[in-house]
Amino acid sequence: MNQRTPTLLYIDDDGALARLVDRGLTRRGYKVVHAASGEEGLERIRRAVAQGNTDGGIDVVALDQYMPGLDGLETLEQIMAIPGAPPVVFVTASQDSNIAVTALKAGAADYLVKDVTGDFIPLLHVATEGALRQAELQKAREEAEAEIHASRDRYAALAAEREMLLREVNHRVGNSLQIIASLLHLQASSAAQDEVKAALTNAMGRVAAVAQVHRRLYTSQDLKSVVLNQYLDSLLEDLRRSAEGNRMSRLTLKAEPIEIDPDRAVAVGIIVNELVMNAVKYAYPDGAGPIHVELNAQGDDLLLSITDNGVGDNVKADPRSTGMGQRIVAAMASKLDASVERDPTHSGTRIVLKFGRVTPSLGKTSTAAAG
Repeated sequence: MNQRTPTLLYIDDDGALARLVDRGLTRRGYKVVHAASGEEGLERIRRAVAQGNTDGGIDVVALDQYMPGLDGLETLEQIMAIPGAPPVVFVTASQDSNIAVTALKAGAADYLVKDVTGDFIPLLHVATEGALRQAELQKAREEAEAEIHASRDRYAALAAEREMLLREVNHRVGNSLQIIASLLHLQASSAAQDEVKAALTNAMGRVAAVAQVHRRLYTSQDLKSVVLNQYLDSLLEDLRRSAEGNRMSRLTLKAEPIEIDPDRAVAVGIIVNELVMNAVKYAYPDGAGPIHVELNAQGDDLLLSITDNGVGDNVKADPRSTGMGQRIVAAMASKLDASVERDPTHSGTRIVLKFGRVTPSLGKTSTAAAG
């Protein structure tokens, strides 16, 4: 109920009955104003709504059916078309139930039958009280829904801003890493010692593997995952371009479109970089040969393999090797909670990693040395 005295607009061409309603509802705490026609009632309602329904406003309407000019149903239809219009109790002397049904369907809050002696006034009071409570509940519901929509809009705006910032961060990080990789490439090109050149080239590949993830995230619609087949394809293309001569000309990829989170994609990329470069250096001492990378799903697990048809276990140990590649593969495999095994049935070298699609909360890691 409003804090001020509620105002009832009684629309009826019967002045005597309007006076009875005025006396009856005034005793019950209402202020009653009278409109003798539908047109006059509509004008009062429009004026009250335009003024914000403050003092002098209208809280509820009681509307008669049979009036000269606009009848009750016609007036009701126009009232319902006014934004912010008060609730309407339809009042008529007719016993025709069709009128009641039509009025309720048109938006009336309640319906009652009047009499010429005013005996209906207590019923009108009850109906008016119910209409006001219904209107307050509807207003509260609309305000709650508006707040929910506003909250959703604010959340959507914050999410969009966060996504834009994340894209910008990934863009800047990717660019910075690419600059670092380019500097390492320049330094490797100018290095006089083979050991230094090889170390710088290896470092460049590791940086490029991370940079490629950030480039993927910057251009992707989804900032939460990386599609591995696309990522590995770009990564291997980077390796082809960075290789000397044509030693990488037979590097191939077969991978399913599997999505994983960016951190795990970085680990996968670094492992592929290390094992491919390991195969480039040691699998074919006399020149280039095929190196195949394959990724596929096996139930809830992913299988990643790097295969060559080279010398396999007959590879000669390189006295210059620091074992850094093996340690990096072991560290990244631990990050993935992956097993790393050498396929003993393959004539060359085939390293197989098995890990889950998502990071388990706890898990054990089994690793073996890369070739």
